[in-house]
Amino acid sequence: MLLRATDPAWIQVALAKFDDVLIDHAHCEKKAAAHALSMLSSFPEVPGLARAMARLAREEAGHLTQVLAILEKRGLSIGRDLGDPYAQGLLKNLRNPREQRMLDQLLVSALIEARSRERLELIATHIEDAELRLFYARLAASEAGHALLFVRLAKKVAPDEWQSRLDALAAAEARLIAELPIRAAVH
Repeated sequence: MLLRATDPAWIQVALAKFDDVLIDHAHCEKKAAAHALSMLSSFPEVPGLARAMARLAREEAGHLTQVLAILEKRGLSIGRDLGDPYAQGLLKNLRNPREQRMLDQLLVSALIEARSRERLELIATHIEDAELRLFYARLAASEAGHALLFVRLAKKVAPDEWQSRLDALAAAEARLIAELPIRAAVH
């Protein structure tokens, strides 16, 4: 799904400023839970979407709770959300009218989850702390499942268009990854 791998320099920055990554990660989980509930509210007519998004919101909120516990253990607080230029850049690709926007939101969500999986897996592979290694490996697997969920829903709502639109959005995501500066954040 992803057309461009994360620059290897990202993991060096992420590990050097891991507290910043943890704080950003908490904000990502918070936004993922809120996004799932927003999708449920915006597109309740899609068969299976409401229940899937309710489950996803619960799971993402659980991840948020776990990340917050790690923050507290390290004497950190979540602080203000400074925004995510990656997600903001991807959202600029959403189309109108409503049916196109729904497909785009599902596919952009799949790409964000896929990028999260890649980066959380990098953390799991490179971090020295054994407990954090296991935690991030579990989360990476979870993010992979979320990406597939969004693709399955996209196939359901636009069986003839989802692949070509995913290809276009994946190309836009790859350009965005190449353009954005490396920062101590999940995205």
